[in-house]
Amino acid sequence: MALVTTESVKSELDMFGIPWEDDGVLDKMVEQCICRRVQAEEIVSEWVAYSNTKNRLKLSVDNLDQFEHEVLSKKNKSKPSYRKEETRNRTRDIYTINDIIKAEEEEESLLDCYSTPAKGSQKRALTTPEHPQSKRSAALLTSPGLLLSPASFSPSATPSQKYSQRVGKGEVVVTFGAVQGTRWMGRKNPSIDVQLELLEDPEDSLHCSYKYMFQRLRDVRNVLSEKIEELGESLRSQFSIEEFSPVSLPAQDGITVLGQVCCDSNGKLNAQSVLLEAGPEQGGQQVPVDLSELKEYSLFPGQVVVMEGMNATGRKLVASTLYEGAPLPFYTSHLKMETDEAAEPLNVLVACGPYTPSDSLNFDPLMDLIGVIVRDRPDICILLGPFVDCKHEQIEKAQVTETFETIFLRCMESIVDGTKSVGCHLVFVPSQRDIHHHFIYPQPPFTLPNVGKDQAQRVTLVPDPCTLLIDGVTFGLTSTDILFHMGAEEISCGTGSDRFSRILKHMLIQRSYYPLYPPAEEVNMDYEKFQSFGHMPLTPDVLITPSELRYFVKDVVGCVCMNPGRLTKGQVGGTYSRMLVQRSATPEDGKRVSPCLAAQVVKI
Repeated sequence: MALVTTESVKSELDMFGIPWEDDGVLDKMVEQCICRRVQAEEIVSEWVAYSNTKNRLKLSVDNLDQFEHEVLSKKNKSKPSYRKEETRNRTRDIYTINDIIKAEEEEESLLDCYSTPAKGSQKRALTTPEHPQSKRSAALLTSPGLLLSPASFSPSATPSQKYSQRVGKGEVVVTFGAVQGTRWMGRKNPSIDVQLELLEDPEDSLHCSYKYMFQRLRDVRNVLSEKIEELGESLRSQFSIEEFSPVSLPAQDGITVLGQVCCDSNGKLNAQSVLLEAGPEQGGQQVPVDLSELKEYSLFPGQVVVMEGMNATGRKLVASTLYEGAPLPFYTSHLKMETDEAAEPLNVLVACGPYTPSDSLNFDPLMDLIGVIVRDRPDICILLGPFVDCKHEQIEKAQVTETFETIFLRCMESIVDGTKSVGCHLVFVPSQRDIHHHFIYPQPPFTLPNVGKDQAQRVTLVPDPCTLLIDGVTFGLTSTDILFHMGAEEISCGTGSDRFSRILKHMLIQRSYYPLYPPAEEVNMDYEKFQSFGHMPLTPDVLITPSELRYFVKDVVGCVCMNPGRLTKGQVGGTYSRMLVQRSATPEDGKRVSPCLAAQVVKI
């Protein structure tokens, strides 16, 4: 077990953006790690899950004592006992946050079956811990006559007290590039100057809804096999590999094998549970992988890699070298471009839902964002869902007074009408947490039948994921929390880089907006559509991946990657981001220059 220090605990807390009272909290968590024999990453993940079930409990010494009594002590009792020899060589599994939350919800569901409902409450639907009724389906099955009245539409909604009392409004929390002296104002007439379109042709992009829930396992297998072969061919040419050997064929000499990383069970991947599954051309079999000779690696389920090593018995591959590949090239125009040095850069604003606090259906955060748009006059506003969040407390309990579709349409009308004087382009990206929309990935774009013709020309509805071309600059967009999902599954050793950079690099190298397989339980994947619309056609200049994790702006292999954070975090305000981009002519030496001049993450 690695030594746990206050610095390692502090780093994990900062990653999730969790504040603490004083240094005594860090010392207490280090003490718990040592006594309970857990790592800093595991105890912070456990605390996030526990605090979420307690309405975002504040991190203090007293609350840590309660957390130790209710969670850590029970987990130690539930762990099976092993012989000392096995314990020394066994890597302890780290429970993901989603698994913990789901287990606690199942436990509450079981207890509720034996409890007496409160007076005046509705009769509880019959569920079992093995097959609990999801909160999303419970909301969808309720009567469409149950309605909602947000404050922006009706004065009857109650504003959130914590949101209205938030501090640090407009505070810049992340900076990137040359931001000194930068004026965060858009062009005077963006509707004329800006050219915005999907990178793919209309026939090659997802532009309407489709039938799903009809895929066969054989079709899924074919999609995964083609992915292995396509990336394998790229790896073969990049590293000048003559041929790949079957993964399970015994050989006394070193071999080179191609395959997809997977786990030997339903648990989280660890160094002792790595399997390499070959494509059909290499036999399609699985072989356990020994990673002990690799000095550094970063692996996740679904990753396509090439490994060199020994497999003398055909039952285990001892890997000595790992090849991960390279990202696709960046966008280049076939037309000769002359750059006007006096041209002003584009101001792009990016925000991600939810747009209401968790304790109120008041849309004050969205109204504040519209105020920012009117003040700064950005050229492009990229707004990602959820707009009507299925995880909102009052949505889950169906405490609404209008249909979900009506709420969404009024929300869109408020954004379009509120920014009419600015004339900026609006890009709307759906989310699987939008309760009124299709719950599938890839996700088709929204439909807005009520937008007038005079305003429709500045509204762009795109699918999730997609690649946008804005004045010659490519933007990769996805509202699915791939950072959170891959962060819970990825394992690494000796890389020396932060987790966010590793995950983002994996996305670019695997050339996919969602390279994880199997996907997280909350992601309903349609693999045939994913094969057509879920892969990156090129490496985008800017990659936007909103997440529950901490906001950031990073340069990863030449691509500017951004997590703008969410506009609301529970009952308090969150963040949005803004950036300046300008397409520049190719220098004479042929070296690429990033079009992102500057970027900031700002508190709402």
